[in-house]
Amino acid sequence: MPKEYRTIREVAGPLMMISDVDDVKYDELGEIELPNGETRRCKVLEVDGSNALVQLFDSAAGINLAGSKVRFLGRSMELAVSPDMLSRVFDGLGNPIDDGPALIPEKRMDVNGTPMNPAARNYPQEFIQTGISAIDGLNTLVRGQKLPIFSASGLPHAQLAAQIARQAAVRGKNEQFAVVFAAMGITFEESDYFIQSFKETGAIDRTVMFVNLANDPAIERIATPKMALTAAEYLAFDLGMHVLVIMTDITNYADALREVSAARKEVPGRRGYPGYMYTDLATLYERAGRLRGKEGSITLIPILTMPEDDKTHPIPDLTGYITEGQIILSRELYRKGVTPPIDVLPSLSRLKDKGIGPGRTREDHAATMNQLFAAYARGKDARELMVILGEAALTEMDKKYAEFAEAFEREYVSQGYDANRSIEETLDIGWKLLAILPRSELKRIKDEMLDKYYPGE
Repeated sequence: MPKEYRTIREVAGPLMMISDVDDVKYDELGEIELPNGETRRCKVLEVDGSNALVQLFDSAAGINLAGSKVRFLGRSMELAVSPDMLSRVFDGLGNPIDDGPALIPEKRMDVNGTPMNPAARNYPQEFIQTGISAIDGLNTLVRGQKLPIFSASGLPHAQLAAQIARQAAVRGKNEQFAVVFAAMGITFEESDYFIQSFKETGAIDRTVMFVNLANDPAIERIATPKMALTAAEYLAFDLGMHVLVIMTDITNYADALREVSAARKEVPGRRGYPGYMYTDLATLYERAGRLRGKEGSITLIPILTMPEDDKTHPIPDLTGYITEGQIILSRELYRKGVTPPIDVLPSLSRLKDKGIGPGRTREDHAATMNQLFAAYARGKDARELMVILGEAALTEMDKKYAEFAEAFEREYVSQGYDANRSIEETLDIGWKLLAILPRSELKRIKDEMLDKYYPGE
């Protein structure tokens, strides 16, 4: 029986100080028993001699300092895992919230996990088809990659996240593929949208969902991505599945870190976020990848809303350092009605070259990708010139490029949230658009490729 302490000295917001404790460890879980028999959970944040600072998972309301007892459980936070997790919905602490039966665990795993040893990693290389042209064709996602989506408030990142979760697949292989979806600090309406969206399309059958609502405690928000990654590690490295982890919204997670840091009176860093936020985010992101000698893999798509649409804000800034690229959503494209409003020019997948080409996608992929980027960039410049100087100031070729840029946004980038395009469809649309330009302009594509694919002749 765990030892009980009646030495609560102080409660301040989500924190509580207990004195005269012995043999209590950092990150250990505890229970607080109130005089009326109600129990609440907590976690040790700091041990200083015989004093322990704990963080409450629930509200501090009603805790009587003299009449309440604290027990420490001798273990850190764990997640009960089993193959039956698929198709289930859990809260941020791993408790089922879908009215289904309790999970019979195969084992319990420590949610803190460990980032992968770089020497034990396999290089990410297999192509993952999301069915979204702006990602598959131009910013290709590769198995084992960490590719964040940078959004902004009011932009449809929820629809894009749901679309990727529904459509993502590895082509040509009948492998076990699962999605772990972690939502942090979202509204009930958003939570319901994700659950219904997955149920309607049957995607729920291969999905494990962790949902932390905006009115749930901050400490639960901090635990949610760890729960999700622990579930992903079990599915990938114990069951040999290929797992796509989607986490939204990392900004809410970072705000919860800041809230707890402020309650602990830590010295704040940039914009009030704790100085260890880089390390904290890295310990999450670096749990994704492929391990040598293991069949499974974890591919990670964290989604974050940039406060004030600012790419230099600490959250997107630090995320960009740790991950392999970014997909950026554009307010300007959203206003034009482009869905999804992916801005392909500043977006980047640093591993795209590893997952494309013969045997993976198609031989013309790399060349058409480079040509589309170049033509769209020139077309955008031509459009801007047209706004400033008028159409009469443009050469005939500039007008062609401006026409290409319009068609590219309308037909290639904009496809709606239900269209699931194969990579062949995406490449064929690219060729159809390149046919707007004369063959002599396509300088980034070899002649033999043009002979085979260019439809303008």
